[in-house]
Amino acid sequence: MLYAGFGGLLVFILAAAIGTLVLLDRVRIDDNKTRQAFVERLAALEQIRAQIYLSGTYVRDFLLSPDAGGAEAQRARLTAIEGETRGVLNRYEKFLDPDERDAFLALRGEIDAYWRVLQSTFDWDAKERDRRRFSFFYEQLVPRRTTMLQIADSIELINQKGLTKAEERFAASAENLRWSLMSTFAITLLGGLLLAITTVALTLKLERELERKRADLEDLSARLVRAQEDERRSLARELHDEVGQSLSAIMMEAGNAEFAESAAEVRGRVRSIASLAETALNTVRDLALLLRPSMLDDFGLVPALNWHAREMRKRTGLDIRLEAGDDCDALPDEHKTCIYRFIQEALNNAARHAHARSLRISVSNEGRRVRFSVQDDGDGFDKRTVRGLGLLGMEERVRQLGGRFRIESQPGRGATISADIPLEGVIKPTEVHAVTHPHPAG
Repeated sequence: MLYAGFGGLLVFILAAAIGTLVLLDRVRIDDNKTRQAFVERLAALEQIRAQIYLSGTYVRDFLLSPDAGGAEAQRARLTAIEGETRGVLNRYEKFLDPDERDAFLALRGEIDAYWRVLQSTFDWDAKERDRRRFSFFYEQLVPRRTTMLQIADSIELINQKGLTKAEERFAASAENLRWSLMSTFAITLLGGLLLAITTVALTLKLERELERKRADLEDLSARLVRAQEDERRSLARELHDEVGQSLSAIMMEAGNAEFAESAAEVRGRVRSIASLAETALNTVRDLALLLRPSMLDDFGLVPALNWHAREMRKRTGLDIRLEAGDDCDALPDEHKTCIYRFIQEALNNAARHAHARSLRISVSNEGRRVRFSVQDDGDGFDKRTVRGLGLLGMEERVRQLGGRFRIESQPGRGATISADIPLEGVIKPTEVHAVTHPHPAG
C-alpha cells in the first residue's frame, strides 16, 4: 500500500510537472507568435504609410518637373513604389485577423484607386501638367492620401486591439497555469498528508501487531516450558509407577527366590520375575515408541501410522481409518517426522477434547506435494478463538518445511485439520508414485 501510494504520488507530481512545462512552453510560444505577428503587421503598416507619403512627394515632383527626362525618372520611382506597396500588402494579408479584413480590403481598394489616378497623370504632356497640377494635387492626391492614412490608422488601431486581446489570452493562460500549479500543490499536499496518516496508521497497527506477537511468543514460551515440564513429569511418573514398581517387584522376587526351600518354589519365583521383566520391557518400549517410534526409521511412515492408530484404538476405543499410499514411505525423514507428529497430535487432541467417535486419516503423495489430514466427528471448536499449544506446534512444523496449514471446524460439526508440504527439489521423480491404498487401522 505504501509503495503504491508513494509511487502514485510521485507519478502524479511528475505528470503535473510535465503538463505544467508543456502548458508554459505553449503559452510562451503563443505569446512570441502574437508579438512577432504584431510587430510585422505594424512594420508593414509603417512601410505602407511611408510609401504613400513618398509617392505623394514623387507625384509632386513629377507634376512640377519642367522637362520630360525628370518626369520620366519620377515616373520610374512611382512605379517601383507601387510594386513595393503591393508586395507589402500581400505580406500583411498573411497575418490578417478576421476583425481587420473589412478595413484591409477598404485600404487595398483605396490604394488601387490611388495608383490608377496617379497612372492617369503619366499620359499628360508638359502643358497639361502645368495646367492641371494644382487642382489634381489638392482635389485628388491629398484627399486620397488622407483617406488611405486614416484607413491605415484604423488598421493599426485594430492591430492594437488584437494585441490587447492576445495579451488578455496570455494573462488568462497565465492565470490557468497559476491555478494548475496551486491545484497540483494542493493535491500533492493532500496526497502526502493522506500517505502520512496511512503510514502512521500502518506503523501503529504493525506496532500493535508486534506487541501482540511478542506477547503470544512469551505466552508460547511459557506454555512450551510448562509442556516440557508436564512431559517430564509424565515420563517420570510412568518410569516410577510402571518401571520402578516392576523393578522393585523383580528385586523382591529375586530375594524371595534366594531363600526358597524347593525347586518348584524357585521356578515359580523365576516365572514371576520373567513376567515382571516383560511388563517393564513393554512399558519402556511403549515410552520409547511414544517419544520416537523406531518403526518410523526401520519400516517407514505407513507402518508407524498403522501402529499408532492401532494403539490409540486400544486405549480409547476410537474407530480410526487410515488411507495412505505405499509411496509415502519414500519421503525424506524430516517430512515423515512432520507428518507422524502432525497426525499423532491431531489424534491426541481428538481423543482428549473433541469426544469424537471416529477419525479418518489421509496421506497422499502427489509428486510435487504431499497432502495429509485428520478428520473427526467430534464437538468441533471455533478456530478464531481456540488455538492451543498442540495446534501451534503442528502449524510450526508444517511451516518450517514451507507447507500450508489449514483448520476447518465449527462448534458441533467436527473438525478437519490438514496440511500440505512441497516436495520439489526434495525427492527424485522416480521415487514418487501416486497410487493410494487404504490401510484400515487395526
